[in-house]
Amino acid sequence: MANITAGMVKDLRESTGAGMMDCKAALTETGGDMTAAQDWLRKKGLSKAAKKAGRVAAEGLIGVKVAGPKGVVVEVNSETDFVARNDLFQGLVKMIADVALAVGTDVEAIKAAKAGSITVGEAITDTIAKVGENMTLRRAAALEVKQGVIGSYVHNSVIDGLGKIGVLVGLESSGKADELVALGRMVAMHVAAANPQALEAAGLDPAVVAREKDVLADKFRQQGKPANVIDKIVESGLKTFYKEVCLLEQVYVHDTSKTVAQALKEAEGKVGGPIKITGFVRYALGEGIEKQETDFAAEVAAAAGQS
Repeated sequence: MANITAGMVKDLRESTGAGMMDCKAALTETGGDMTAAQDWLRKKGLSKAAKKAGRVAAEGLIGVKVAGPKGVVVEVNSETDFVARNDLFQGLVKMIADVALAVGTDVEAIKAAKAGSITVGEAITDTIAKVGENMTLRRAAALEVKQGVIGSYVHNSVIDGLGKIGVLVGLESSGKADELVALGRMVAMHVAAANPQALEAAGLDPAVVAREKDVLADKFRQQGKPANVIDKIVESGLKTFYKEVCLLEQVYVHDTSKTVAQALKEAEGKVGGPIKITGFVRYALGEGIEKQETDFAAEVAAAAGQS
């Protein structure tokens, strides 16, 4: 039987983040082979992760990474907001954003890609085992421009590039890059605040437009308006709707005397060339995830044997 020293346990614990007793057991099981012990712990981590996989992960972080004319945004979820302040989790999200920038936005492709000596999927599983709660790579998106910059903004950031809302905006222009970056950040901040649904009316989901038409028509039909009048009122109402949900038509949050389109036009002189927004992406943490509601008092009572 191999002699398992305290130093060996310490080294394994530092390299894996696993508990002291688990490290000692791993070394004992593998005859003191450090690499085999790391694999043993990883396999044990897979078992732990499987037990946690059913838990709802609706917290976590949005990660944003921009390099030259390309940017990515990813959402990595955890069970609790507390984990968002964990260095290991933050490092994981940054690493995933880096990988997404290289391999694209398909979630399965990202998880299968290598990050050092292991895959992203294995890194997620290892972090689950170390931190102790479920984590998932939920989604990723990218923007790229042929000429110009990708503007970005992270709201409620915990560290650079990580926060609760992440935005990318593609600005196509031959103008000054530094001015474009500053403008791109301002427009990205607007997107974070105003949450547009599309760049312009033509980009809206037809089902969304149809639903808005129905709501407007029903409202004035109930007021007894004749059909020909209702049609005109609906068209007018749609124009107001477009101003609320289409980025270029929205009132610019940094200067409410202008629309976003007008602000861009005005900035062209400072930038030194025409500016066109090619697209945008806005990720808000946990949007669309149905969170489990828990009765904390009942849980405490149950734990104390009082329920």
